[in-house]
Amino acid sequence: MTSAEPLPDAPLLRADAVDVVRDGRYLLRDVSLTVEAGQHWALLGANGAGKSTLLALLGAVSHPTHGEVHVLGRRLGRVDIRALRTHLGHVNPRHPLRSPLPVRTVVLTGLTNSIEPEPRWRPTAEQSAHAEHLLDTMGMAHRADDPWTTLSQGERGRALIARALMPQPRLLLLDEPATGLDLTARELLLGSLDLLRGRHPGLATVLVTHHLEELPETTTHALLLREGGCVAAGPVEEVVTTELISACFGHPISITRHDGRWTARAARTAPAEL
Repeated sequence: MTSAEPLPDAPLLRADAVDVVRDGRYLLRDVSLTVEAGQHWALLGANGAGKSTLLALLGAVSHPTHGEVHVLGRRLGRVDIRALRTHLGHVNPRHPLRSPLPVRTVVLTGLTNSIEPEPRWRPTAEQSAHAEHLLDTMGMAHRADDPWTTLSQGERGRALIARALMPQPRLLLLDEPATGLDLTARELLLGSLDLLRGRHPGLATVLVTHHLEELPETTTHALLLREGGCVAAGPVEEVVTTELISACFGHPISITRHDGRWTARAARTAPAEL
């Protein structure tokens, strides 16, 4: 096994002609993707399109059946993926914590990659200041002392993003972070992501969703998946179009963009004759 230390001059992520086959069925087929520092990618597609399967490869959670995946410059299959994952910020919306830990403490556990605080571990003054900075960026400074169990789903999501950023990763992976949020909570989350990206220009992100309304304004690139295959990939203004989104979802969909945000509406169709 080679070192799991990131290579500073390599793309943060690179997938080359990747296939994932399970029980004889292709979950991904011939998918390629390159993510550079400062880029903010959206993985879009219907349920079952392969988005979470691709994110698992990019997050060094699983290996491809065919093709190559390089994470932070290290090729999967030639590196200890557990060690490699410590250099990634991966937000798990199903964080298993059940204890009433203060939110500030939950954020600090991102440094130890543990659910509960490690015995006898204490953060440095610099680490504590970094946690406060991230809580402020994510709009959670006012809840820093509150028990985790009192947070709403949206507040937990923003706190978990702060937690994932504690080790100062170069790459943040988000799997449907706005799922289940009401309108206000979703807008607070997306606004926090935009602010985060502005304050940390070298950070790259990959966000999985099947709702265009859940894309932050700062999204720079998109990859469209349909039945495990890539429909299109590239700069967001070239990919998130009426034609390509319709092809991705297999239905005529009209796309509009206003003030940097997208909306999608299914095209009107004539009612079937009785």
